[in-house]
Amino acid sequence: MSVVERIKDQLENNPVVLYMKGSPDFPQCGFSGQTVQVLEACKAKYTYINIFEDPELREALKEYSNWPTYPQLYINGELVGGCDIVIDLYKKNELPAMLAAVGAVAE
Repeated sequence: MSVVERIKDQLENNPVVLYMKGSPDFPQCGFSGQTVQVLEACKAKYTYINIFEDPELREALKEYSNWPTYPQLYINGELVGGCDIVIDLYKKNELPAMLAAVGAVAE
């Protein structure tokens, strides 16, 4: 399976995917940490991919998404954006509805 096929598989089989530096328990950059905090505040159910564990994916995802930085949040296979966009959507109270629409909110 090519790296692009792996990315497509991850996005098709998980309603919410966060490509980040580190893990939710140990984010390895401030932007990834802030994004995790926002998702936790929304009680989001999500899958994360630590880009440091897969350098090939890390580089391929930049081209796949046409987005040069991390973290990258995807909902329903679509790129939502990075930390600033996620925070903005949260402040506008739009992010919880986006997550709920794909059944990605814990009860």
